[in-house]
Amino acid sequence: MNMAVDFSALQAAAPPSASEAGPASKRTVAGFGFWIYLLSDIVMFSALFATYAVLAHATAGGPGGSHLIRQGGVALETACLLASSYTCGLMSMAAHSRRRGAFYLCAIVTFALGAVFLGLELHEFDDMIARGATPQSSAFLSAFFTLVGCHGLHVAAGLVWLAVMVAQVALRGFRGAVDRRLLCFSLFWHALDIVWVAVFTFVYLMGVRA
Repeated sequence: MNMAVDFSALQAAAPPSASEAGPASKRTVAGFGFWIYLLSDIVMFSALFATYAVLAHATAGGPGGSHLIRQGGVALETACLLASSYTCGLMSMAAHSRRRGAFYLCAIVTFALGAVFLGLELHEFDDMIARGATPQSSAFLSAFFTLVGCHGLHVAAGLVWLAVMVAQVALRGFRGAVDRRLLCFSLFWHALDIVWVAVFTFVYLMGVRA
């Protein structure tokens, strides 16, 4: 009986290693690259949170968070943004199943909720400035407007991005490149919700308590 093992045949039948199989799919590469961007964004927000924590009580004798924050408006802002995260998830599911009608509906609702959130935030800023609480009034207000305003700028950029994605779906359909961009947008929008939960907790809830 010939017990010799044909190692060349075994090597040919074995699945290729990760290095031999070639590069990952474009969807995987795009998702990985966008996660790196999100982590860099979180580092930036962490620095802004640290700055706010240091300057939270530096009011220069002026009003603090407990005098300026209107809980009703902030609660409505939070509800709108969290609801938009839910509809964004439904939008991603609709895109995955290639249901254009459901995708457009969820995208419109997501955009509307994000726009309401942004409008309420701008109204809050306008109300604070009308009462003399400007970014130049104290270190606390400078840190507050920088942190909350930076998040608002991200939401505004997300709304523009969502409008562009809806236009691309309408013109090109659910192609591979469009699917990858929708994946990145979904990650971006959910990350904004996570950051807002931190803002709501540390800036608004703790600010009212203080």
